[in-house]
Amino acid sequence: MSEKNRDEKRTARERLAVEREKQKAAERRRRTLIVGASVICVLGLAAVIGVIAANAGKEKKSGSGPAVAPSGAQGKDGLAIPVGEDGAKSTLTVWEDFRCPACQAFETAYRPTLHELTDAGKLRVEYHLVRLIDGNLGGTGSLRAANAAACAQDAGKFRDFHDVLYANQPKETDDAFADNAKLIELAGKVPGLDTPAFRGCVNDGKHDSWVDKSQAAFRTGGFSSTPTVLLNGKDVYRELTPAKLKQLVEQAAQG
Repeated sequence: MSEKNRDEKRTARERLAVEREKQKAAERRRRTLIVGASVICVLGLAAVIGVIAANAGKEKKSGSGPAVAPSGAQGKDGLAIPVGEDGAKSTLTVWEDFRCPACQAFETAYRPTLHELTDAGKLRVEYHLVRLIDGNLGGTGSLRAANAAACAQDAGKFRDFHDVLYANQPKETDDAFADNAKLIELAGKVPGLDTPAFRGCVNDGKHDSWVDKSQAAFRTGGFSSTPTVLLNGKDVYRELTPAKLKQLVEQAAQG
């Protein structure tokens, strides 16, 4: 083989080696770019998830600012709305959610008895308003209705509006009470309630933080379902009937 041929072959091998190095370098750059892009995608996804989680948290914790208890609210932290005379011998504590079908069933069955006993000064009912269904099914109907009921308490018309809300309760999965306009419309069924002050209270969510505080107290108290009904501190919901309640209250009033 001539010297010229050997030089040409050597030059070809060198060119091939250089080309291979270029390909390896390009492959390394490609892998680096892929890894970098993957990291950026992961970080971007994490950021999006973080934003969604943060927004979800904001939706669940609706109230902002100090809890403003409605006029006349009593008990620890002013979380109980009383109906009936302070001197009544018996106290019925009721934890309720205006979206709760079981609460509506309780109120429908017991309303005549509760009205009779409270009007006679023999029973005092303390209502605690919670938003359990909002947490279970989503939405804000429980909160909005509870805030509106607290606004009705400010106007001295809680019991009547409370009864109207249950008489017009939508299906549990229908978040109709989330619409303040709907609540204000229902207030028209209570003479003298639909006023500018009431509308402002409802639309401003004046008692939203108070409702959230009541919900927190419900959890802290170890309760898990609505209605929770206590007669003089004892859970009686599953063993009680309207007739039995009347009997117990009458006995306490005589004693």
